[in-house]
Amino acid sequence: MDMKLEVVVIPVSDVDRAKAFYEKLGWRLDIDYVRDGDRRVVQLTPPGSQASIHIGKGISSAAPGSVQNIYLIVSDIGMTRADLVSRGIDVSEVFHFDGLLGARVAGPDPRRGTYASFASFQDPDGNGWLLQEITTRLPGRE
Repeated sequence: MDMKLEVVVIPVSDVDRAKAFYEKLGWRLDIDYVRDGDRRVVQLTPPGSQASIHIGKGISSAAPGSVQNIYLIVSDIGMTRADLVSRGIDVSEVFHFDGLLGARVAGPDPRRGTYASFASFQDPDGNGWLLQEITTRLPGRE
């Protein structure tokens, strides 16, 4: 049985502002469908991703900004961070954690281990995204 994650709904307060932000990230605009004044859905897809996000009006009862720690997987955290900063995105410095579930520590993982270096940013509503560097997948995750 296959079961693939296709879409994550991100609650936003201003659809046009959020759409502009995600397009600024370099995400592809797939649809912008308005049914009426109360319903609108915008689908955007990060580069290289098979999953997308929906932002819109009348599509979620969640509070804008309430979604946190959505992982975006990258192969080079420094290069990705630099690209986003060049696009005008406020991205944290790269950090790692002191062991599994340990304290957050400044700088990339000293061993440059896969799954171990991060950076973060927020959309205009405060929905939080984590960039995670993965260079080699664990068995079964290829």
